[in-house]
Amino acid sequence: MPESSVAHFYDELADDYHLIYSDWDAGMRRQGDALDALIGRDRAEVLDCSCGIGTQAIGLALHGHRVTGTDLSHRAAARAGREAARRSLGLSTAVADMRRLPFPDGRFDVVVCADNSLPHLLTEQDVHAALAEMRRVLRPGGLLLVSTRPYDDLLRDHPVSTPVHVHRSADGGERTVTFQLWHWHDDGEHYDLEHFQLRPAGGQWRVKVRRTAYWALTKDRLAGLAAKAGFPGARWRMPQETGFFQPLLVARAGEQTLASPARPRP
Repeated sequence: MPESSVAHFYDELADDYHLIYSDWDAGMRRQGDALDALIGRDRAEVLDCSCGIGTQAIGLALHGHRVTGTDLSHRAAARAGREAARRSLGLSTAVADMRRLPFPDGRFDVVVCADNSLPHLLTEQDVHAALAEMRRVLRPGGLLLVSTRPYDDLLRDHPVSTPVHVHRSADGGERTVTFQLWHWHDDGEHYDLEHFQLRPAGGQWRVKVRRTAYWALTKDRLAGLAAKAGFPGARWRMPQETGFFQPLLVARAGEQTLASPARPRP
């Protein structure tokens, strides 16, 4: 999928993204708590390279980490900055493709790529390019945290939809209904996603549909790609262990022996 299509999906979703949560602030705190426990140190220099509207980035900033957030969507990154400012938190944000990160080598202690963002990249070449960039901007021994959907389970069943989620406004009045339809490709690994949001308007339902695509990467495949990009010994930690809502690939940056992919320099 062209990067412009992914950016457009999240540009369109940026204002409504919090509505996929029953309580976005509570979700932000839970995710921040889980990631902070894995980081295991104070005031780390953290890059969230798929920050969206700030769910993980703000959660980590609440723990005192020095967080930089980047995203392909300019509207999402801008909202992340505004949401952090509303909470009196420092969060530097920028628009960037995770395959071409605008930072010098060894800039960060931790790189986070959460919320099933990496599987928007639909080829091994692009996934390797992103992981190699994450390795490049990490200090030796730096920590990588990548979360995806539990694709090993999903590939057994090839589900065609997600459960319906209902968000209620703070006063319990307005409802927003969210669900997804999945359309699997013939290869059984890639799928197109239609994201539906329904909100009441004038006695009827107003419907918004946004579309994007994913690659259902298994745990072994993603760990293998991470190893090739400079993350030996990557391992998976599951939600029941970490308290994070998705499986997490946890890895340390090895020696920088691989050349970074060609990219324009900032």
